[in-house]
Parts: sequence; C-alpha cells; structure tokens
Amino acid sequence: MTVLENFNAVRAAVKKAAQYSKRNPEDITLVAVSKMHEQEEILELIKAGQRVFAENRVQEALRKFPPLKENYPDLKLHLIGSLQTNKVKDAVRLFDVIETVDRPELAKKLAEEMNKQNKNLPCFVQVNTGEEPQKGGCVPRETISLVNHCRNLGLNIIGLMCIPPVDDEPSPHFALLKKLAGQAGLKELSMGMSADYPLAVQQGATFIRIGTALFGARDYSK
Repeated sequence: MTVLENFNAVRAAVKKAAQYSKRNPEDITLVAVSKMHEQEEILELIKAGQRVFAENRVQEALRKFPPLKENYPDLKLHLIGSLQTNKVKDAVRLFDVIETVDRPELAKKLAEEMNKQNKNLPCFVQVNTGEEPQKGGCVPRETISLVNHCRNLGLNIIGLMCIPPVDDEPSPHFALLKKLAGQAGLKELSMGMSADYPLAVQQGATFIRIGTALFGARDYSK
C-alpha cells in the first residue's frame, strides 16, 4: 500500500474505534512518526492533509524539518524520544510539543530555556508504566510529584504519555495512564502506536503516535 492508502486506512480505523467507544474522532490527534523517513515521504502526508508529525531525535529533526516548517507554517512537530539536557536549546527552538519530560533535571532545563526563548511549549510527562529500567519515563508512583514539580517551574503540562512494554498486553498500561492523568487533573493522553492504536482510542487516547502503519517498515540498515 502507498503512504496515502495507509493514511486513509489509519484514519478510517481511528474513526471506527472512536465510534465504537462513543467518542468524537475529531478529539483524537494523529501524530505521524517520521523517524528514519525522508522529506519526500513526509511531503506525501503533508499534501494529503496531515499536519502533526513527531521525531525521536533532535538532530534528525533539525536536518529534515526547518525547510518543511518554513514551507508549511501550520505544521506541528512533537518530540517523542528521550531528550538529553544538552539538546534542550535546539529542542525548544524547533519542536512545538515535548512529550518526554521524565525527570526533574530535564524539567528545570526546559523551563529555563523556554524562558530564554520566550516560549511556553505544551509538554507531556512520560510515564514508564512497565517500570522498565532501559526505558525513559518516571515510574507511576512518582508521576503526580513530577507533574507538580513541572507546574511549579511554570511548564505547561497538558497530559501524560506512555510506551507500554513490547510483550505486554497494552490495555492495563493505557488504563493506568488514564487513571494517573485523572489524579493529576490532566486531559491529554498520548498513547497507542501502530500495533495497538485502535485499543488506545477506545481507552481514551487523545494523541496516537503512528509510524509503521503510515510509512511502512523502517530500514535500519541505512
């Protein structure tokens, strides 16, 4: 299938999942994950009407997106990969949303840099719902504390984000994220990827991060 065919199929699946759970499909934002895909492929989606994209790495995004954002000023770019503090300046300059605030040190650096650049970017706190040692995100029991810390710094925390363990049934992780968001008074939930986004929609996702289902498999040999 072409990128355009994939795009239409994903949108149809989102609509079906939303209707099944009595939700408005317009309340769910499709975030196209363009990691390891080039401008030509990204442009196919832009021309089809997609305006929200995500990248995992700051350096890759800096290479691809400045000219795209110049030509399409309404593009929104999310950072969904781990953010090192030495990349914060570039991240605040380029991205429109930061989804991976996961520790107090990073929150402090982001708040300082946004103040310098006179920006107030929407942010998500990333929760490591599976408590995997190799993965970013705060552990569930520390989520409310981190959200409050971010708020005290002046960060605009709008929601929570998670990436369930690959081999786990995702439903309990989505349910946990929704519960934590409710406790924190947050409305936005970034959860669900190519393998499980219809389920995430049914469980309340407001942002779904889709890469492979749109662009096809990535070529990691490059």
